Amino acid sequence: MSLSIQGKTAIITGAANGVGLAIARHFLERGANVMMADRDEARLADEVGQAEDEKGQARYFAGDLREKLTVANLLSATIDAFDRVDILVNASRQVLESDPLDPSDRTVEVLMEQNMYAALRLSQTVANQMIAQAKEDGVEDRPIGAIVNLSSIAARVTHPDLLAYSISSAALDQSTRSLAVALAPHRIRVNGVAFGSLMSNSLKETLKDNRGLREEIKHCTPMGRIAASREVTGAVQFLCSDGAAFVTGEVITVDGGRTLLDGVATAAH
Repeated sequence: MSLSIQGKTAIITGAANGVGLAIARHFLERGANVMMADRDEARLADEVGQAEDEKGQARYFAGDLREKLTVANLLSATIDAFDRVDILVNASRQVLESDPLDPSDRTVEVLMEQNMYAALRLSQTVANQMIAQAKEDGVEDRPIGAIVNLSSIAARVTHPDLLAYSISSAALDQSTRSLAVALAPHRIRVNGVAFGSLMSNSLKETLKDNRGLREEIKHCTPMGRIAASREVTGAVQFLCSDGAAFVTGEVITVDGGRTLLDGVATAAH
């Protein structure tokens, strides 16, 4: 089976920075058409301007995907630009610390809305578009779409200060599995990539204020380093390609072996 995504149209959220941006660049280099979505319009416009020499085509959409109207408008903009959507990568996420002993702390609700509900609603909306496309195309015997959710090893290992982030990550992983079962009869695959020890935008910001954390993460990672954002892109491409045609409901871990060790519950970015 081919790992090619050339000619496919992908919506990638969180695409202005970090992991989402790395995935968008990777997809464009491999000939995909990419709608880059994020709240940071200035960064998106700058990136799309720089992407003119890539093999694929780039467009951008700025908005808050926690809003239902924004989700509908993102899909409309994608159809207007590329006529269809074949791939959705939910890479938008937020990391916030929370007080595990404060019942008035609303961080769990905030991160559930940002990291799980927004991804779920967009997935449902895009899945319906994929199903409609397949009917129009008369496609009856092959996969019609792929959805990939970017999650975190915090779903399995955690730090008390990351209670809310861990809960939202675990909820997203279970959403991936449940939606995979629901959409399998429609030939849409849903998978996830849970990463750790990877230089996401949130980890980069955290390291500015905690110099010792870098060495702590390296020590807890069997491969002994923090990976670049681009090192998660191959796993995402695989899950979006025909090479993964019989893979659904899986959450692949990309963490340099970190979750294989005891005592890795420190700052599970």
